[in-house]
Amino acid sequence: MSERTFVIVKPDAVQRGLVGEIIARFERRGLKLKGLRMLQVGSELAGEHYAVHKDRPFFADLIDFITSSPVVIMLVEGKDAIRMVRNMVGATNPVEAEPGSIRADFGSDIGRNLVHASDGPETAAAETALWFGDEAVDWDRATDGWIWE
Repeated sequence: MSERTFVIVKPDAVQRGLVGEIIARFERRGLKLKGLRMLQVGSELAGEHYAVHKDRPFFADLIDFITSSPVVIMLVEGKDAIRMVRNMVGATNPVEAEPGSIRADFGSDIGRNLVHASDGPETAAAETALWFGDEAVDWDRATDGWIWE
């Protein structure tokens, strides 16, 4: 079953010039880009995105970090996309991430873990609506039959 998920390439990855590498990894796995945009996140949007953490002691640090530099947001689609992307991204703490994951290959600190990825269908839908609205691009890719059964 094809599904769509939401990803943020965070400020640390943007500043380190890893945007292209991260996008390429998703595309090489067969995921299709349905939306892609670079933006400077404002405090209000950051607060909405991280609202689940608003009572945690690190909430202010999350807001400061995500608003510190541009991010790249994307929608990707494919079979079991949420699970696939979460596996590709790796554990939240890069030190605990599986070798070959984005966080294991490029990260070293939990506070600079390069990428956010939706953790389930409900979160993916809510984050997509918050960040993209209805701006996803529907298109046919000639290679889909060679990637997915």
